[in-house]
Amino acid sequence: MLSTVPILSAVPAVPEPVSAVPAVSAVPEPAPADRRPALRFGARALSYGELAVAARSLAGRLREAADGGRVAVWATPVLETAVAVVAALEAGLPVVPLNPRSGRAELGHILADSAPELILAAPGDELPEAVRGLRRLDVNLDESPDEAAGARAVPAADVGPEDPAFVVYTSGTTGPPKGAVLPRRAVTTTLDALAEAWQWTGDDVLVHGLPLFHVHGLILGVLGPLRRGGSVRHLGRFSPEGVARELNAGATMLFGVPTMYHRLAEALPGDPGLAKALAGARLLVSGSAALPVHDHERIAAATGRRVLERYGMTETLMNTAVRADGEARPGTVGLPLPGVELRLVEEDGTPIAAYDGESVGEIQVRGPNLFTGYLHRPDATAGAFTADGWFRTGDMAVREPDGYVRIVGRRATDLIKSGGYKIGAGEIENALLEHPGVGEAAVTGEPDEDLGERVVAWVVPADPASPPAAEELSAHVAERLAPHKRPRVVRYLTALPRNDMGKLLKRELRVP
Repeated sequence: MLSTVPILSAVPAVPEPVSAVPAVSAVPEPAPADRRPALRFGARALSYGELAVAARSLAGRLREAADGGRVAVWATPVLETAVAVVAALEAGLPVVPLNPRSGRAELGHILADSAPELILAAPGDELPEAVRGLRRLDVNLDESPDEAAGARAVPAADVGPEDPAFVVYTSGTTGPPKGAVLPRRAVTTTLDALAEAWQWTGDDVLVHGLPLFHVHGLILGVLGPLRRGGSVRHLGRFSPEGVARELNAGATMLFGVPTMYHRLAEALPGDPGLAKALAGARLLVSGSAALPVHDHERIAAATGRRVLERYGMTETLMNTAVRADGEARPGTVGLPLPGVELRLVEEDGTPIAAYDGESVGEIQVRGPNLFTGYLHRPDATAGAFTADGWFRTGDMAVREPDGYVRIVGRRATDLIKSGGYKIGAGEIENALLEHPGVGEAAVTGEPDEDLGERVVAWVVPADPASPPAAEELSAHVAERLAPHKRPRVVRYLTALPRNDMGKLLKRELRVP
């Protein structure tokens, strides 16, 4: 079973042992005869046996070259990236995934802060000047079994649950990116909790086109299937055609971000093959940002299937999820995962006990899914936690009477205090997207002498030549929500600013 991927069995399964996860013991020998599919990127693939041999060979070299330090991985969407990560973790070395699209200044900061011993890359990768000072070790998947055989004698890494598995850098919206140190315990806890919630097994085949430098695509999207003994089919580059092809060819699960599901919703009316593929999937999962209700409904109407949402962040991995046997309710992210405690608090830290669907508070969480701190930033680490160990997420939410969590936005950018009301930007954005003249929408607040803050809508028209009038959009929102939630100002854009994960960058929405 998963004995061919040692790192994924280095920590006991949480909360309960899973039959497919071997006990914590010596790292098993590679099994070249194990031909179960493990990874496929485009036309290139590795079986579990081939992955074991390749990862063990590279792990042996890493033990000698990295001397126990951190290892950077040039995280392009290729087989070599996945092998590099598995090998580094098997060798007991923390992984620093690097975004290939990062600019020189950001890369320079991450490398100076994390100080990796070397960088792993695919043989053909052209690395930018910012990383050329690092020792480079190519991930060569063309080694013969004889060349790799010497690595089989490498003893198991002496690592435990609290040892770091990853240092993943945050987006840096409030300053330079901070390196969140994720222990092995957090990785295995999260993957096992999701397996319980989603009934995730070795029979599942996951398809996705997510980048591999962050939690969603790398930890959930690559290590998640490997821990269960299933397989991954990475599209390389996301497309509705690729999704349809893989789901119609036996894939059972799809992971994506809202931008991807929006593209699927747009393509569905003219593509019955895509509708059939999505309808046949066991699970459609969206994360990294809120999926607009409008896209939820369009996909459900065309396929009869609802998209499940989950909620997490770099520092906490996953906190909540809609269960496979639960209600995929648009606008909600389900219930806390096994082992995760979640509460809402007022601005002064007072817990909100009411599950009334209306009381807005900041989400705080604690549990084994949490990171251990920010690398070299004890001040930031201390400020991120309360005295009794709750992590301050900065996300604002309400809880429905049945405990479902509905996120209304980030405290810094999505909570608008207008005329004595606390208004979440997300529900206004969903209302705007129901207007046929709106292609994309974002909502922010800006200072107002009378109201404190006024609601501002940033709209990408469905037809740029004929944008809907501001008064029409304001009335549209007031009709669906409440008059005090209507936009007082509407600004028109050709596109909304987004990062590589498809997340909206609201801090860039400023009047020129």
